[in-house]
Amino acid sequence: MAENANTNEQKLDGNEAVNLAAEQSKATAHRNIPELGLDDMPLEADTANLRFGPSLHDGLLALLPLVGVWSGSGQANDPSDPEGGEYAFGQQLVISHDGENYLRFESRTWRLDSEGNATGADQREVGFWRISLKDEIEVTLTNSRGLVEVLYGEPVNERAWQITSASTIATETGPAAHGPGKRLYGLMPNNNLGWVDERVVDGEMVPYMSAELKRVAG
Repeated sequence: MAENANTNEQKLDGNEAVNLAAEQSKATAHRNIPELGLDDMPLEADTANLRFGPSLHDGLLALLPLVGVWSGSGQANDPSDPEGGEYAFGQQLVISHDGENYLRFESRTWRLDSEGNATGADQREVGFWRISLKDEIEVTLTNSRGLVEVLYGEPVNERAWQITSASTIATETGPAAHGPGKRLYGLMPNNNLGWVDERVVDGEMVPYMSAELKRVAG
């Protein structure tokens, strides 16, 4: 599964990368997450498009490439899943900001059959990313299955970020077998966002989930 999130593939040269980004932005630059349109909110609305809304906080520049709406598919291998460990899933990931010094992270996944058709909801995850002046990343995540997780990490380079579990808590109805782990997020040579999540199972770090997502807004 890690192949989907491999950020070390042969790199495009500078001109190719610029041309590819410009071509891709034709379909995504005008799109954004919808606003609620409520007049009584005295705060800036979330935006997943850096062209609209409040300016990105200067403290988030090292995370800037993550902002956007991303969509794609991946593979999971969950030993705590009563329906069987391995399955394919689709994902929509929204990484947005409101001008404050954090990113809002919201993921929705759904199961796919062998032909790539959606068969029902899987997991939802919401949280926040922060990064210090020393490039220390702090992430808090809450999962719909009954999980709360705190992760810390740092940028690998300007296009990749790694975070590792510091605390993982499951509720009484949450999964009994969900060990600590680490995640790697990175922009691939085609500018898609790849990610891989590995978890400790029986004392060994093994692949848990991974996906490749294409920017659809931002």
